[in-house]
Amino acid sequence: MLEQEILNRLKQTLGEKNVLHEKEDLLVLGYDSTPGLHATPDAVVYPTTSEEVQGVVEIARDHGIPFTPRGSGTGLSGGSIPINGGIVICLNRMNRILEIDEENLTATCQAGVVTLDLFNAVAEKGLFYPPDPGSQKISTLGGNVMEDAGGLRGLKYGVTRDYVMGLKCVLPDGTLLATGGKSVKDVAGYAFKDLLIGSEGTLAIITELTVKLIPPPQDKRTFLAYFDRISTAGSAVSKIIAAKIIPSTMEIMDRATINCVEDYVKIGLPREMAALLLIEVDGHPAMVAEEADVVVRILKEVGAADVQVARDAEHANELAAARRTALSALARVSPTTLLEDATVPRSMLADTFALIETLAEKYRLKVGTFGHAGDGNLHPTVLCDERDTDEMKRAHAFYDELYEQVLAWGGTVSGEHGIGIAKKGYLAKQIGPGGVAVMRRIKDAFDPDGLLNPGKMFE
Repeated sequence: MLEQEILNRLKQTLGEKNVLHEKEDLLVLGYDSTPGLHATPDAVVYPTTSEEVQGVVEIARDHGIPFTPRGSGTGLSGGSIPINGGIVICLNRMNRILEIDEENLTATCQAGVVTLDLFNAVAEKGLFYPPDPGSQKISTLGGNVMEDAGGLRGLKYGVTRDYVMGLKCVLPDGTLLATGGKSVKDVAGYAFKDLLIGSEGTLAIITELTVKLIPPPQDKRTFLAYFDRISTAGSAVSKIIAAKIIPSTMEIMDRATINCVEDYVKIGLPREMAALLLIEVDGHPAMVAEEADVVVRILKEVGAADVQVARDAEHANELAAARRTALSALARVSPTTLLEDATVPRSMLADTFALIETLAEKYRLKVGTFGHAGDGNLHPTVLCDERDTDEMKRAHAFYDELYEQVLAWGGTVSGEHGIGIAKKGYLAKQIGPGGVAVMRRIKDAFDPDGLLNPGKMFE
């Protein structure tokens, strides 16, 4: 509990309605979307301007209180959980799109703007913001930047980092920093912007951002290919890329996920298939037609059991929406859903699926796997019950062995979900003691008192 004097200062700075401190109001804001992790904050505040964020940071610093930034809480590694209590600074009410600059092809937004809201707003002006994390209907741009979120279009269009041009943020000492901007080329000074992207709220609190927009693709073709064997699907991915075709989307689901999705959305997915690939090619109509022909030819050559072409834009959106429901569909099966984020070189995709299947059998677990096949980013999802201590022990052993091999293959322990609390041990294995020591020195330089989002990414 915070002292009344501190609560009064917070209310004077933000207004009484923007400060929560009753226990029943705080419980839900101690979670994100990571199973099994929770910590109750002492207060939650809702600033609406950068200056109000500064005011909160000043109050927290004066009293030595930890403070943790938060968006919509869709994170999957515990990055916004206030494990030391203190003040949660929730940025959801900073939700204004400040400018869409059609001349410079940029948009400037507050950190609490929902990702899909920006996509729709710029689409109305004939522009395109490509990053599309699976949580785009609720996740916020500030959270996307802090986690460097990816999405279904990441293979061709890149991730959030590739579109951030400028940031405004509050540093742990209360300083307001602006870095980058609308200039396409800018190499003045240290690249603070690039350091802050993906820093998971441990170095600064993002309050505003300027992102790059591009013209939308003129045409698109969507395919759904089914396979009797996952290894055949992996071969199709490799051959499509080797043909120098970069689809905008190339997503994969295994049999367990196909069945869960079909139970959920009922669009006629064949339950007996070992895997499916959702593939989209987009761009100039002539190029799309040419690439579509090559994709279909490769799918047939490798032995796809069936290849379907979307009838129209509505059907294409229906197919993509089915893939976006994968996690929700899996989550309906069991009380607890452990979703991970193993990423391997594309050439190791089939081997990774085979390893997941072997480990699931070894540890007696039900696992559904889906993900971004085109960039080797898979989400093996253990369907379990956190009340079953033995099952949870087996689930963690499953991931420990999986990540050990992923790293041996030159992969990474996170392609888009971040490290947060859940993956600190895995990160230490990937980058080693020297890497952790460098990260710690950077953290100490920004936050010598350790008050901003403590306990994340490394011990």
